[in-house]
Amino acid sequence: MSASQAIENIQKWLRARVILQKLNNPTGLILLACVAIVVGLLIAYLGIKLGIVMLAGIIGLPALAACFVNPRFGIGVIIVVCFFVQFIGKHVNAPIGTLLDAMMFVMIFSILVNQIRKRDWSFLRNPVTIPVLIWIFINLIQVANPVAGSKMAWLYTVRSMAGQNLLFFIACYALTSKMAIKTILKVILAMLLLAALYGLKQEFIGFSSTEIAWLMSDPERYQLIVQWGRMRIFSFFSDPTTYGIVMAYGALICISLATGPYRLFIKGVLLVSALLMLMSMAYGGSRTPVVLFPFGIVIFVLLTLRKEYIMAGFMFFILGAGLMMKGTSNAVLFRIQSAFDPDTSGDTMNVRFENQKRIQPFIHTHPFGGGLGSTGLWGRRFTPNSMLAQFPHDSGFVRVAVELGWTGLIVYMWVLFVILTTSVKYYLRVKDPEIKVIYLGITVFFFVLTLASYPQEAIVQLPTSIIFYSLLGIMVRLKDFDPHYQKYYEKKPIKNRYTATEDTELEQNQ
Repeated sequence: MSASQAIENIQKWLRARVILQKLNNPTGLILLACVAIVVGLLIAYLGIKLGIVMLAGIIGLPALAACFVNPRFGIGVIIVVCFFVQFIGKHVNAPIGTLLDAMMFVMIFSILVNQIRKRDWSFLRNPVTIPVLIWIFINLIQVANPVAGSKMAWLYTVRSMAGQNLLFFIACYALTSKMAIKTILKVILAMLLLAALYGLKQEFIGFSSTEIAWLMSDPERYQLIVQWGRMRIFSFFSDPTTYGIVMAYGALICISLATGPYRLFIKGVLLVSALLMLMSMAYGGSRTPVVLFPFGIVIFVLLTLRKEYIMAGFMFFILGAGLMMKGTSNAVLFRIQSAFDPDTSGDTMNVRFENQKRIQPFIHTHPFGGGLGSTGLWGRRFTPNSMLAQFPHDSGFVRVAVELGWTGLIVYMWVLFVILTTSVKYYLRVKDPEIKVIYLGITVFFFVLTLASYPQEAIVQLPTSIIFYSLLGIMVRLKDFDPHYQKYYEKKPIKNRYTATEDTELEQNQ
């Protein structure tokens, strides 16, 4: 037998057992057993980190392929993954953030490939597209900012400031049915509830050994989290403030949805979820979310203007005022009270006001700022000796003004203004009860994050940034499925318009 015939026979043998029989044979069992033994030995000798990396590769590569084939599925995967980026970072130094970026770019590439055939860009016809594109452009051209001290700082920062905006366009393209939108909302709510439950686990059961080691590895981190004789919970995230903000807007979304046309059981689940999130927010011990929640209640009441909600809101503020005036030795309640006490929170705000006043001359004389990544973590890493690297901006708006200049701040405020006004407009115009209540929750969410961007970098932090752009895409697409809006307000028909049969098909597939 010649060598070529032997190779051909081996190929036929492999094809029969691997492709046709799909390893469902003794050869396959032996092969998989050998692979399991090798993997087990490698993990035993090289440590659990190798196992995590291998598991990430096994899951990550098929996930990237699925994102290319089905961007709608990819949005759900990104939402789930973004909640665990910082959690995984406490256990192993794996590039999970890069995986998120790769998923988004794969989905964008998939959309471009599909558009070669379809050539239907009607999903971009909304008031938010142009402002978001201009904001992305403003961030991209910062690479040529002559004042910037590091191109690497720009590269690391542009991912969160502009790259994640791509998720908005992906959501606009992929969410072509009411059922798809509801599925994404369920994924978001499920992850918010899971984060709340894990935070309560930290409070009542305790932190894992890995979390304790991560906490003790940085003295500044330890001082931030251990206060008033107790450890503030942070769930899957990197700090209690980010966690508290997530829980605050999560509770507000659940409360908003609980007023919708749902069964009593669903309303109960939403209200219990909101209560668990509020408990987690309180145990997180951050002042910012404590202020955000009542602000969100005010926006909720102003949008609905229903007598029962006005009365409920009035009672909430009466009880809240009583709680604020009541003396207590409880560290959790004292932290909540301190958010509204000028004697305790005023010092922090005065320091921020002084820092902002100190940086104003720089902002006035630098219309395009000091460059992306010139402040904060990336500034201290790439330009540690610069003045901006040592500046504590402590605010999303101040950071934009310093890094992108007052011109960038104007564009950023314009983008947020368009988002808020568009969301309010859609909420007021739609008539479908379920669609209207979803708009209520989304609108409250946008208002709360806009306010949170003054004392904190709220929008650009994971998982909020992913949720923000996902809900932004939902916001501009959801009105397409309201018959009243389409009849009276939509002037130009959209080609990939929702049809009732699409939801039916999705329900059958699920």
